[in-house]
Amino acid sequence: MLVAAIRSRRGAAFKALSLVGKGRFDIVLSVPLALEYEDALLRHAEEAGLTNDDVEALVDYLCKVGIHQPVFFLWRPLLPDPKDDMVVEAAIAGGCGFIITFNLRDFSPAVGLGIDIVTPAQFLSHLGETA
Repeated sequence: MLVAAIRSRRGAAFKALSLVGKGRFDIVLSVPLALEYEDALLRHAEEAGLTNDDVEALVDYLCKVGIHQPVFFLWRPLLPDPKDDMVVEAAIAGGCGFIITFNLRDFSPAVGLGIDIVTPAQFLSHLGETA
């Protein structure tokens, strides 16, 4: 969702990202997950018109407003992409109700762990917001 959010300021992903830190919901980050977010954002920064400093500032902000969640139990392998497992592990450890992603199919095994897998638009609808 983060990469989609930096690619377009018109979509639901950007709207959801813009609500981070505004008291509407909490985000949970583990150290490995924050590093993965930074790596993914840096790979797409140029096409989104961002500098490396912009990406660093965004990740720093997410770390500042997010809940720092240690992960003591690994649920791997659960998903097709091992990097996505980090998202599930942080969500479970943090007691999250949602994972926001466009990749609903690959994250579907996490539903059995009590986490709703939703698109950014679905999450905004849950909050009573529009995209």
